[in-house]
Amino acid sequence: MGFLLWSAIALVLYAIYKFVTLNNDYFQKRGIAHMKPTFFLGNMGPFLLRLQTPYEFANTMYRMFPRQKIIGMFDMRKPTYCLRDPELLKQLAVKDFEHFEDHRSFVDETVDAMFGNSLIMLKGSKWRDMRATLSPAFTGSKMRQMFELVAECADEMSATLKKKASSNGGGNVDCEMKELFSKYTNDVISSAAFGYKVNSFEDPNNDFYLAGKKFMEFNTPLAGLKFLLMQVLPRVARLLDINFTDSKVMNFFRSMVLGNIETRTKKGLFRPDMINILMNVKRGKSNDSNTVEETNAEGFATVQESTIGNKVVKRVWTDDELVAQCFIFFLAGFDTSSTLLSFLTHELTVNADIQQKLYDEVQQTFESLNGERLTYDVLQKMKYMDACISEALRYWPPAAMTDRLCVKDYNYDDGLVDFKIEKGKFLFIPIYGLHHDERYWKNPDVFDTERFSDENKHTINTGAYIPFGLGPRNCIGSRFALMEAKAVIFYLLLNFKFEPNDQTQIPLKLKKAPFLISEKGVNIQLKLRK
Repeated sequence: MGFLLWSAIALVLYAIYKFVTLNNDYFQKRGIAHMKPTFFLGNMGPFLLRLQTPYEFANTMYRMFPRQKIIGMFDMRKPTYCLRDPELLKQLAVKDFEHFEDHRSFVDETVDAMFGNSLIMLKGSKWRDMRATLSPAFTGSKMRQMFELVAECADEMSATLKKKASSNGGGNVDCEMKELFSKYTNDVISSAAFGYKVNSFEDPNNDFYLAGKKFMEFNTPLAGLKFLLMQVLPRVARLLDINFTDSKVMNFFRSMVLGNIETRTKKGLFRPDMINILMNVKRGKSNDSNTVEETNAEGFATVQESTIGNKVVKRVWTDDELVAQCFIFFLAGFDTSSTLLSFLTHELTVNADIQQKLYDEVQQTFESLNGERLTYDVLQKMKYMDACISEALRYWPPAAMTDRLCVKDYNYDDGLVDFKIEKGKFLFIPIYGLHHDERYWKNPDVFDTERFSDENKHTINTGAYIPFGLGPRNCIGSRFALMEAKAVIFYLLLNFKFEPNDQTQIPLKLKKAPFLISEKGVNIQLKLRK
């Protein structure tokens, strides 16, 4: 009996081992340079076990086999292709987009109705239709309409800080910038996207700000385990009703968006925001889906928008699908934009010469307004502002890596190797590695805004600079993010000088967490200008 039991256990363990290691020779059989996988975790161990930051991990993957344009790696037991050549990236993500049009979905609508229905998780024709539906909300003309609301939030934030600094007697105020900018971006999104006027500096307990903070708790170890379970065992996650999004956050957004639509419909209210786009969708009206999005005429940091074909969307969207788009837009604005701003202000603090040059441009622009309010078009003419933000996005990209899913077999041949990238395989794109490769950037670990000056930016390989992604699947809200970032930096620098304080960490160190988070916060002192 004991022999049979141990034999059965051994057989089960052997079956598990064979299952886990089934693909270990995938790249070897195809003659592709690859990293040797470890059991079960593949090459993802340092990232999943938080032994490295996402940026260290992306850079490690990128630096393997430096002479190869594409290499093999293992995302746990899944063979994955790592792209490390800008021209190849442009070929696959732009020219041959039809083969690689989807992102990898670590959660779908059956597991999480909110996150799973968001634009970033949608696939195929459903994604194309939703992208076409939402694109009109992010054109330059729409940014001009919303800019007054954004500028108002930036001005109010600066005024609040001026009042606080003046009351201190010393004319300064110490700030943790991530928290500060989270309040600002919360107010911007609430007003410009959803039509709700909130002031998170006066009322940090407003529903929008609390919802954003609650969702950002996914950086905890428990949230990491939930994420891993949804990725590895999605059926178990569904069975246990494990969601990526907190149920209270989901309910808040659902009731807010649908209630807002109902109120506007009854009262005939209009605002040029995302809610209005969704109202038109529910009514079956066109959102000018045939409009070609504007290109990168406003500055280098603004990613060139890509069209996905001229079409009128006639799909009927559910309430959950519509609410999900508001949710992901809020999340991106709340966290990603505030992260960019906090790291940018740190760099301006520790690079006093850059800060002074940017202040000179801000002051000159302010004087040119002759007492009038700042406008969107004036802001876009600030070339050094654009250079500073562009370099911040290069040096500290909000996402260390991204991906693509092969949806149609692709024959790859670069003259050295040729093979078929099969449908269902993933492409791993190490953004941080590209942004810090000395072949494309002189002294890549130096914060140098002159890379993006008029004299130098034409030399930049656009495939090696992808802070908002590349091709038709790039970030749809990039123009909005840049607008709100430029607006608040304008008003802050106009009134304050950024200086280090006792809590400023130089150089900044990152937490070993899934996203860009500083080890001890981003702490600086805002000194009121005389």
